[in-house]
Amino acid sequence: MKAIIVDAFGGPEAMRWGEIATPSPGPGEVLIRIHATSVNPVEWKIREGGLARLFACKFPLILGWDAAGTIAALGEGVGGFAIGDRVWSYCRKPEIQWGTYAEYVTMSAEAVAPMPANLSFAQASTIPLVGLTSWQSLLDVAEIRPGQTVLIHAGAGGIGSLAVPLAKWAGATVIATARSANHDYVRALGADHVIDYTATDFVAATRAIVPAGFHMVFGTVGGEVLTRSYEVVRPGGILVSITDKTDKDLAERLGIRVKYVFVQPNGAQLRTLAGLVEQGILPVPDIEEMPLAQAAQALERSKTGHVRGKIVLRVD
Repeated sequence: MKAIIVDAFGGPEAMRWGEIATPSPGPGEVLIRIHATSVNPVEWKIREGGLARLFACKFPLILGWDAAGTIAALGEGVGGFAIGDRVWSYCRKPEIQWGTYAEYVTMSAEAVAPMPANLSFAQASTIPLVGLTSWQSLLDVAEIRPGQTVLIHAGAGGIGSLAVPLAKWAGATVIATARSANHDYVRALGADHVIDYTATDFVAATRAIVPAGFHMVFGTVGGEVLTRSYEVVRPGGILVSITDKTDKDLAERLGIRVKYVFVQPNGAQLRTLAGLVEQGILPVPDIEEMPLAQAAQALERSKTGHVRGKIVLRVD
């Protein structure tokens, strides 16, 4: 099969377009013929070796964790799927080696689900990682409820584009940060207020809107932004980070809860998300399509931190 192959940690030059053996599904697995995958910041971080302490990586390595495609083969013991079924999956495995920047990928059938019937492969590929991240952070961990207030950083980004409407569906009042050029986009996603983080201090701006502090802050941006976000969580509230590790000592002094979340594959939750997409509750993020052969350029675009929605890599 054709794939983007990484032979050693590095920059764009570490990625090459080549041929590698097509995998076969083991017991309990399916083989997915990938039609589209999407770009996430974690991929360029893995390529550069920045996450080597967190994940065991083996070379040759294929990046990518999102997949939208069709079932090409079934492993022993797999039921509920048939050859040709249109599916999606968040394809992260315990060991980082065989990802979705390729024509095929194998994955545990439990992590695979039918993709939304109303989406193209390109559209569907944008959702598994960000959709599961948002669900597990907002609903599983923070357990947001109607009437609560939520701050979502980077509301126009890949995660924010799903987190904002999901939080609104859960009944929360949503405040998001975004550059002014993206304010209309983020409001259309469902945000009640949007703060231009480039023009104003988000701590002061959010305190003016929610003086008591937020029930939840969704930390999709690390560094100083995450550190200052502790200041706007109300006592008893929670800060959920998906970037940097949380500071439990600081949280204890402030009387708030903190949790670092790294998304887990979950086919059942993907089925729920598919239903929300089909009902029009969760919109598809804005997408910019590129051919798989241009994956290196796509990762460089992702590194700018200013992609609205998601970059999609077309595999066929």
